[in-house]
Amino acid sequence: MSASGSAHAGRAEESAPRSSGVHNRFLIKLTVISTLGGLLFGYDTGVISGALLYMKTDLGLTPFTEALVVSSLLFPGAAFGALLGGKLADRLGRKGSLLVCAGLFLVGALICATAPNVTVMVVGRIILGFGVGAAATTGPLYLAEMAPAHRRGRMVTINELMIVTGQFLAFAINAILDAAIKDPHVWRWMLAVAIIPAVALFAGMFFLPDSPRWYAVRGRLDDTRRVLNQSRDAAEASEEFNIIAEHAKRDLAEDKGAAMRDLRSYPWMRRILWVGCGLATVQQATGINTVNYYAPTILESTGLGASASLILTITVGVVAIIGTILGIVLLGHFNRRPMLLTGFIGVASGHAVLALSFLMPESAFRSYLILAAMLIVVFFVQTFIGTLVWLLLSEIFPMTIRGFAMGIAVFVLWTVNAAISFAFPPLVAALGATLTFGLFALINLGSVFFVKRFAPETRGRTLEELEDDFREHDAAHFVRTPASIHGS
Repeated sequence: MSASGSAHAGRAEESAPRSSGVHNRFLIKLTVISTLGGLLFGYDTGVISGALLYMKTDLGLTPFTEALVVSSLLFPGAAFGALLGGKLADRLGRKGSLLVCAGLFLVGALICATAPNVTVMVVGRIILGFGVGAAATTGPLYLAEMAPAHRRGRMVTINELMIVTGQFLAFAINAILDAAIKDPHVWRWMLAVAIIPAVALFAGMFFLPDSPRWYAVRGRLDDTRRVLNQSRDAAEASEEFNIIAEHAKRDLAEDKGAAMRDLRSYPWMRRILWVGCGLATVQQATGINTVNYYAPTILESTGLGASASLILTITVGVVAIIGTILGIVLLGHFNRRPMLLTGFIGVASGHAVLALSFLMPESAFRSYLILAAMLIVVFFVQTFIGTLVWLLLSEIFPMTIRGFAMGIAVFVLWTVNAAISFAFPPLVAALGATLTFGLFALINLGSVFFVKRFAPETRGRTLEELEDDFREHDAAHFVRTPASIHGS
């Protein structure tokens, strides 16, 4: 972006109009309902950590089938669900895609809770994965396109807060049910709880509109204006309507009729897609999900009992929520790139401490040191990386391929997630915990170089300004920090 463009963005942030009470209530309702998909994302990925402790005996899991049950939600489930969500978000709209997600969450939860064997459980986990992947693609896009520019960072990252809240609820409900229901089948109740938010998401989405930008590229400009008027004051809505309508007209004129043809025709689109895929990869290379999925198993391996491990795992959820809230606050004061760099350095340090902890002789102190090191990893990921990467992915892609490109990036994210989750148990068995976590430390130091070279600074600019900037400049330009940026 030119200096004048950056200054314009900065002035826009400084003079951003305050929404009325009616507009605020609409945006709050929209955020709460649409992020129920994030809550389910977190619950369904977190609940398995506790359920596994009982499911092992009930379903006769081996190390291989245990890894299969965990990773099937991720791949093929969430990975291909991301592609499905991207296609549905472009074809049915962001609202239609989230309705499909709710149906997938409901069916998947019912199958998993009643699964009589490993095969049915894996089928249910794959269906849940479709919902997780599609929601991970569609939810941030919907919020980014609905939010006023000066509130976009805060609104989109609420989805990440709901994800970690879902994971915390999973850890807490696992511990509560474990204490309340003395039954080896308690894991079925753990999995069945997900039915409640799935029904709420399905019902709530009927009361929300689609995004104004999706309406615009479908030529439904009256709907675009109507939705903008629901969430902005009259002057801001009118100004943004003119910008969106102008960009939609240009996008439709240039559109080749399919996302793949657009990518083949425009090198700048391919460049942004590669950056998005890279961001998705380094987010998962933090190793955060080795903690989310295997925390009770790791703690139990240090000599703690199953119930103690489940209770201590709740601290992982608490730290994740605290870190995410802190990250949302920091977004209003700091640019994206410095926060990402801080995060990867912190995560590398956490993995180094974790690696060294396993060299100590077994003791209660060692168990709690390992827990502390895991909490360091969780804190830095949730404060500086998880929140930021989902936000960047919702911001950087051009409108005509936004759903498709987001789907590809999230497909990569879940594929890497699945590979790491599936490889973690055999990797620890082959190399030992020290070398495994030491490897994660080195990978995260490598991610620092990727962020410095390729991650764009998006804070304080509208989606249309970002698209114009990416069209006109190469990667060396858009990693620069714009001047006079304020707001989130």
